[in-house]
Amino acid sequence: MNSAEENKKITSEEYYKTVKDSDVLTELRNGEITAMSSPGIEHQTIVSEMFFAISSYIRKNSGKCRAFFAPTDVRLDDNNIVVPDIFVACNPEKFDSQKFNGAPDFVIEVLSGNRSDDLCRKLALYHDAGVREYWIVDPKYKKILVYFFENDTTVNMYGFDQDIPVRIYQDNDEKLVINLSEIMSHV
Repeated sequence: MNSAEENKKITSEEYYKTVKDSDVLTELRNGEITAMSSPGIEHQTIVSEMFFAISSYIRKNSGKCRAFFAPTDVRLDDNNIVVPDIFVACNPEKFDSQKFNGAPDFVIEVLSGNRSDDLCRKLALYHDAGVREYWIVDPKYKKILVYFFENDTTVNMYGFDQDIPVRIYQDNDEKLVINLSEIMSHV
């Protein structure tokens, strides 16, 4: 195989043709297929509890946004399809039967095996795609990094025991605040 073939990038359409019969969880990043590892129990517990808190808030407030969790695809563009741990999308017209097409409003990734992926590569990818808010949950150090790209590029760091405002909902009458220690206290 020559170097041109080895460096060939594929499109989202080619990606779906390639992985349609595969049981391996993958993403398409900059035109290259990337395999993902299976998450552990702590990871999934955090994801399920945070998803429940967000989904309950949306339902209680009759919100137009919808919350999803992995393995739901997000096609950011023709060369990038990601599978966020949790995402909130407020544009229902961007859904098709298989995926969300475009940048979600809010994305949460829980760190596990490949820490640099969520801390660096996905951070840049989500920022460039137009995600409004991005949280990186770090179970190892009990910290949550919060980026609100819409108005600022600085990062805010919170502990699991702190109240964290979800800024995409800051203009609502009832704010959404997540305290990870509190929502996981019954687990």
